[in-house]
Amino acid sequence: MTLASRLSTAANIGQMDTPKELWKMITGNMALIQVQATVVGFLASIAAVIFGWIPDGHFSLDHAVLLCASSVATAFIASLVLGMIMIGVIIGSRKMGINPDNVATPIAASLGDLITLALLSGISWGLYKELESKAYVNPLVCAFFIALLPIWIIIAKKNAATREVLYSGWEPVIIAMAISSVGGLILDRTVSDPNFAGMAVFTPVINGVGGNLVAVQASRISTYLHMSGMPGESPETAPRKCPSPCSTFFSSDVNSRSARVLFLLVVPGHLVFLYTISSMQGGHTTLTLIFIVFYMTAALLQVLILLYIADWMVHWMWGRDLDPDNFSIPYLTALGDLIGTGLLALSFHILWLIGDRDSDVGD
Repeated sequence: MTLASRLSTAANIGQMDTPKELWKMITGNMALIQVQATVVGFLASIAAVIFGWIPDGHFSLDHAVLLCASSVATAFIASLVLGMIMIGVIIGSRKMGINPDNVATPIAASLGDLITLALLSGISWGLYKELESKAYVNPLVCAFFIALLPIWIIIAKKNAATREVLYSGWEPVIIAMAISSVGGLILDRTVSDPNFAGMAVFTPVINGVGGNLVAVQASRISTYLHMSGMPGESPETAPRKCPSPCSTFFSSDVNSRSARVLFLLVVPGHLVFLYTISSMQGGHTTLTLIFIVFYMTAALLQVLILLYIADWMVHWMWGRDLDPDNFSIPYLTALGDLIGTGLLALSFHILWLIGDRDSDVGD
């Protein structure tokens, strides 16, 4: 998603107009995301091993290496595939006269979940089958992808546009991973209670929609700021204290108008997803009127909070000489996971307490 936002901004301000500029931007950014994918995939697997080890008190080295190999391979391949798709989408959007900010980031978010989960399940299943007969395969996979790191680092360092991100872009990605992990722990604790098992199917929906919408807004605000210069340069875009909700949602500013439009997309979007889940009989939850009211309240509150935070965060980062394309989206999507999961868990607990518990809210 940071790649999509970065390239959308570059396309909008004319940094991808010539074939030479385009090739330079593509190679630098593709190498950069391979570095980030490999390192964060490795760290995520370590975090997963620790989170699994602490409560269970049991540690298996074979399973830890399997998890590491699956995670690193998935992150690498998914980033490669998604990166190529993003480049195609952004170039196509520019040729068709469409703002890539409105298209590339949500596609990256949606396809990111789909492709990553499909790859993770397929790769881990394949590597698990090799665990008994060919124990050396998993360490070999880990070593192979880690050995490629110096190549991607050298390519990314040669490009001025990605050199800075290579050094400074780790903090938001790693902190975002930690924030999302807290949301994952909330989900794990909630669905482990049989009364709230129905929450599992709605969590990706509420988090996906919230993350998509706030990523679009952050990318649009960032592009708007880049039109006036580079981060930290323009005096009128100096760090803002918390903006008032009125200026975020009700002013005549172009970003305020887009915030209103994105907020209005929440209800119709979620109604479509709820109908789809219901018609496919996915999950344990009967869609009663009171459930839909609580679910929609959680979804609207999540997006409202995220859009407000995005307005403050992007301007705050811009004024502190940080490029919001690289820094804001990881924080915002991770907060979306945390806030969405927390509000959904709260909704399910309240519904249970007030008696909406026949065959819904878990089974």
